[in-house]
Amino acid sequence: MKYIDEIDLKGKRVLFRFDFNVPMDSEQNITDDTRIRAVLPTINYALDEGALVIIISHLGRPKGKVVPEMSLAPVVKRLSRLLGKEVHTASDCIGPEVKKLIENLKPGCVALLENLRFHKEEEANDDGFAKKLAEFADVYIDDAFGNAHRRHASNVGIAKFVKVCGAGFLIKKELTYLQKAIDKPVRPFVAITGGSKVSGKLEALTHLIKKVDKMIIGGGMAFTFLKAQGYEIGKSIVEDDLLEKAREIMDTARTLGVKMYLPVDCVIAESKTAEAETKIVPVQEINAKWMGLDIGPATITLYTEALSNAKTIVWNGPMGVFEIDAFSRGTTALTHSVANSYALTIVGGGDTDVAVSKTGESDKITYISTGGGASLELLAGKILPGIEALERCGDM
Repeated sequence: MKYIDEIDLKGKRVLFRFDFNVPMDSEQNITDDTRIRAVLPTINYALDEGALVIIISHLGRPKGKVVPEMSLAPVVKRLSRLLGKEVHTASDCIGPEVKKLIENLKPGCVALLENLRFHKEEEANDDGFAKKLAEFADVYIDDAFGNAHRRHASNVGIAKFVKVCGAGFLIKKELTYLQKAIDKPVRPFVAITGGSKVSGKLEALTHLIKKVDKMIIGGGMAFTFLKAQGYEIGKSIVEDDLLEKAREIMDTARTLGVKMYLPVDCVIAESKTAEAETKIVPVQEINAKWMGLDIGPATITLYTEALSNAKTIVWNGPMGVFEIDAFSRGTTALTHSVANSYALTIVGGGDTDVAVSKTGESDKITYISTGGGASLELLAGKILPGIEALERCGDM
């Protein structure tokens, strides 16, 4: 696979696939432009090299229909401001209007086309749609790490129809940090996994337990492990069909000598609401009619101690329902512990990076991944379809 700085871009139409799936409020104002800022080095490099920059991306899940609220128009405006130059746009990502726009572009110009997912063919990885996108490109550069685990027309299918392909600087950075952490970690290597369900992270857990020195489990997924040990978990979220898998992971940890940490206390409530009464109880005393929604103070102390000698930390998934203040303290406290450690720290996952950002500790984290699902796939030892496609570029 080639990277952008190994490819001649001068005077070429360079089609970039970025992940501009940014969060917005109800009035279509961008609330976090991290994903846009993350690819500015790639864009600026292409502009400096005299390329015609054409950008494609998705936003939200319009399911193959034109949804005005999911237009990339706000992204065009923000990108223009960040680049300090006009960003041309079109009302579609294929068709005669786009063709005319690109024909009129000159080297050093930037165009951002409309939402790819307004066409159902995008997520279907339709060859016809991919070929139409490829017609606009002399060179194709993928820098959408957040979409690299998907098999879509704009990041997989398109590689069959463009002779020169490569990856941008963001993908290079993501692969460098994540693969190095998994393949050649400085030890002790600690993995922190949270979030609501085991099922979404089962493969990552199964792969990581064989790589790490310590495994810390939090969030809703912890209750599947606790129930697998025979604890009463009340109305806490649980995946009964994965209890045996949870036992297998714990058995593997014991066999390999991996230290596995589960909550020893938690914050419980009768409902997942800001108004609900809360209690802090040991995990042995969870009320049958209440649910666990965050790790408790004793667990925070335990997990902080477990991180004290870490040299590499990979974290994916919050420790509780951090969107609600009453259940955010565990995630917040762990963020501070990770940020203040003397380790290489990598945070992956949409919820986790939002939580880190809320605490104001982002600057102390070594690397924050822009791709939750993609980073999980890498942590599970999988080959990402988007990366694999770049390696077989032009292979019809």
